[in-house]
Amino acid sequence: MTSTWSHGPIPRPHPSRCDPSRPDYDAIIEAHERAVNASEPTYVDPSTGFIVLTVANHLRRGRCCDNGCRHCPYIEVEAPPT
Repeated sequence: MTSTWSHGPIPRPHPSRCDPSRPDYDAIIEAHERAVNASEPTYVDPSTGFIVLTVANHLRRGRCCDNGCRHCPYIEVEAPPT
């Protein structure tokens, strides 16, 4: 499923935050895309039942919270460890 929202295609999680080889990866992506397209700030992880923040929710915050969130859009711009 390829979805779009006001920022273009919905980004996939960084592989360090959600490994694409996980057996539940496609279900995670589908749940995330449904939530983003419905303007929901969170979704329920299909395997664990945990509440997960969407990329849209992170963008509204405007910065990384340093909690290792699955859909953090700021991971690519994080400073390397010193």
